[in-house]
Amino acid sequence: MRWAILGGGLTGVTLARLLHEAGEELMVLEKEENIGGLCRSRTSDGFTFDLGGSHIIFSRDTAVLSFMNEVLRSNRAERKRNTKIFYKGLMINYPFENGLFDLPKEDLFFCINEYIKTIIAAEKGDIPEPANFKDWILATFGRGIAECYMVPYNEKIWNYPTDQMSAHWMEGRVPRPPVEDIIKSAIGIPTEGYTHQSVFSYPIEGGIEALVRAIADPVKSTIRTNSQVSSLRRRGDTWVIGDGRDEYTADQVISTIPLQHLLPCLTDLPPKVQQACDALKYNSLISVCIGFAGSAPPLSWVYIPEATNGYFNRISFPSNYSDAVAPKGHASILAEITYNEGDTISSLSDQEILADTLANLTRMGLIPEGVEIVHTSVARSTFAYVVYDLDYLKNIRIVRSYLEGIGIHLVGRFSEFEYLNMDGCIRSAMKFMERLS
Repeated sequence: MRWAILGGGLTGVTLARLLHEAGEELMVLEKEENIGGLCRSRTSDGFTFDLGGSHIIFSRDTAVLSFMNEVLRSNRAERKRNTKIFYKGLMINYPFENGLFDLPKEDLFFCINEYIKTIIAAEKGDIPEPANFKDWILATFGRGIAECYMVPYNEKIWNYPTDQMSAHWMEGRVPRPPVEDIIKSAIGIPTEGYTHQSVFSYPIEGGIEALVRAIADPVKSTIRTNSQVSSLRRRGDTWVIGDGRDEYTADQVISTIPLQHLLPCLTDLPPKVQQACDALKYNSLISVCIGFAGSAPPLSWVYIPEATNGYFNRISFPSNYSDAVAPKGHASILAEITYNEGDTISSLSDQEILADTLANLTRMGLIPEGVEIVHTSVARSTFAYVVYDLDYLKNIRIVRSYLEGIGIHLVGRFSEFEYLNMDGCIRSAMKFMERLS
């Protein structure tokens, strides 16, 4: 059996490795010069930055976590998470419900009072099934935590109204905090949330792309870069794949590329399938990379819910993940900004984005005043986050049904069109292999 894998990101190279280990013949077609997709990294001026936003290595999935750790071998640094939320000028513990004691007292009362009222209503059966993501937030955390943090932060990162987003994807992802933890948090007894990421790891050298390259190492000879798939058609029992220069044949095709890139490669596409794909929502991402002389605060990453604190929704400190990703005596910050084509942010130049980011990070005290800035760069990723709007389930069902019906396998974040983290992408490849066996 000869397999063609479209896309050389994390999912594509994981599939290639697993198929290779199963004794299958394969090839990977990647449109960019380098593999990695959203997990690409770049080194410049001695700094290494991840171009598709900040990535760390953690997972509740022990098999996936072991796989990532084993392929990296000794190129792995382990760190204890120190994450905050920048709220009204304060650094609040993350997750928000674990940092209530540090809130202004009016906000603390609002959050704890509304949470208790929500718990009572839930026990009495007075909370209806959430009709949208905002309803789910309110039903899970209460109006206080929702209005102070959860709604503004989520509307900033998704760049979409939470009451126009589906709630289906939250099932099993974020549980209601235990009432004991909420009470402890409110009176100042330390609690730890999201314990599965309290300790994480990161490649010592090479940024997160080092993980992709380690996975791809046994199958490097099967990967063809600078090969953007432009046509995909059947010839009898064989798939014929064109990239504008050459044609390749395969018995089976696995797509890990965005549906918006896959569908134009096909002919005789039913209009309803194209319409459903066009209606699928996603965000783009700007990664602002800054290197400076001196040291960074001892933080892992910080969430920024308030619009008044700049365009970015999250900042991370890569130089705190590894000692080798910044020159000695220097530190680095990566700021993440989500946007959609046609909105205000999309019209800003790189220099305007940099100026806003530097000014706000300095004002927030995360970059010292007057420090020497030795590196700045901006990277843009068109496909970053899947947005689950209210019509998502209907539209994705139409697209998947058609593509699976003609024999194209969909695996990974933007091919399955699911919000998968790195471990979810690897798990999706593993599940595919399980279905083959």
